[in-house]
Amino acid sequence: MKKTFFALALVLSVLFGSKTFAEPAWQLPNSGKIFSDDAKQAYVAEKMAKFFRGEEKTSFNVPDGWFYEKITVDGVKVEHLTNPANKNSPRIVLQLHGGGYIDGLGDLYRDFAVKQTVLSDAREAFLVDYRLAPENIYPAALNDAVKVYRELIKRVDPNEIVVFGDSAGGNLAIELALYLKSNDLPQPGLLILLSPWTTFEISLPSRSKNAENDLILGVTNPKMYNEVCKPTYNGKISPDDPRLSPIYADLSGLPPILIQVGGFEMFVDDGIELLRKASADNLDVTLSIYRGMSHDFALLLPELDDSIKSFAEIKSFVASRLQK
Repeated sequence: MKKTFFALALVLSVLFGSKTFAEPAWQLPNSGKIFSDDAKQAYVAEKMAKFFRGEEKTSFNVPDGWFYEKITVDGVKVEHLTNPANKNSPRIVLQLHGGGYIDGLGDLYRDFAVKQTVLSDAREAFLVDYRLAPENIYPAALNDAVKVYRELIKRVDPNEIVVFGDSAGGNLAIELALYLKSNDLPQPGLLILLSPWTTFEISLPSRSKNAENDLILGVTNPKMYNEVCKPTYNGKISPDDPRLSPIYADLSGLPPILIQVGGFEMFVDDGIELLRKASADNLDVTLSIYRGMSHDFALLLPELDDSIKSFAEIKSFVASRLQK
C-alpha cells in the first residue's frame, strides 16, 4: 500500500473527489490593494480582529480541473493536490504549515497550497498534517515530515521538490533539511521560508519591540503570542538547541533559501539572524523584509499589494533557481 500511495491518491481523487469544481485556479494578479502606511495598519487591524473573532474564514474550493484527496503516508496524514493542466511539470510542492506547532492544517493552508503550486509551476502539492504539541513534542512533527519526504524522493527527483514552510513550518523546513544532511539523504531543490521561527529563544529584540506592532502574531493574538513566548513543542530541550533553533546549526550544504518577513513582525530578527548564519555558511540565501507588514501576511492578507509582491518574488526565485 505504501509503495503505491501516489497512484492510489490520483485514482481516488478521480473516482471519489466529486466536490464541485466551483472556480478556476488562482493566478498571480498584477497588483493588490494599496494603502498609505496608517490606512494599511487600520485595514490589517480591522481584518485580523474579525479573523480572531471567527467572523472571517477562508473556505477552500478545489479549483476547476484539480484533484484533492486526503491520504496517509507511512502513518502520517497528508493532503494531496494535483493540477492535471500542469501534468508535465517535474516539480512538486511540499508544504509544512505554520501554527506554532499547536494548530493544525486548515482551509487557509489548502488555499495557500494552490497558490504555492501555481507559483512553483508544479504539478502536485503534498500538505503534511503533522502531529501537534503539546500532546506531541519534538521530534514528532519532524519525524512526520521525514516520513513523507522519504516517500517523495522514491518517486521524484529531490531537486524538483520545493519545500514551503511558514512560521513554525519554516522552523520545521530547516530542521528537515538538517536531518537530511545528517542522514546523508538528498536535499530538496529549494526552501521557501515565510516568517520563519528560527529560534525558540525569546531574547531577539523584535520579539518585544514588535509585540504591539505585529497585528497577527503579537499581543492581539494571545494564543499564539503566549505560545511563542513559552513554547511547548520543545518539551525539555533547551531553547537554544540547534535542533529547534537552526540559527545555531551548521547550515552548510542546504539548498537555496528564500526568506520573507514583515517589517512589523515579531520574527523579523529571526529572519535576519537566519540570513547571517546562512551567509556565513556560504549558502545561496535571499532575505526580503516587507515594510510595515505583520507575521505571515501573505497567508492571511493575500489581497494586499505587499502580498502580491511577495508572491511574485517567490515565482521569480523558483524560476531562477530551478530549470524545467
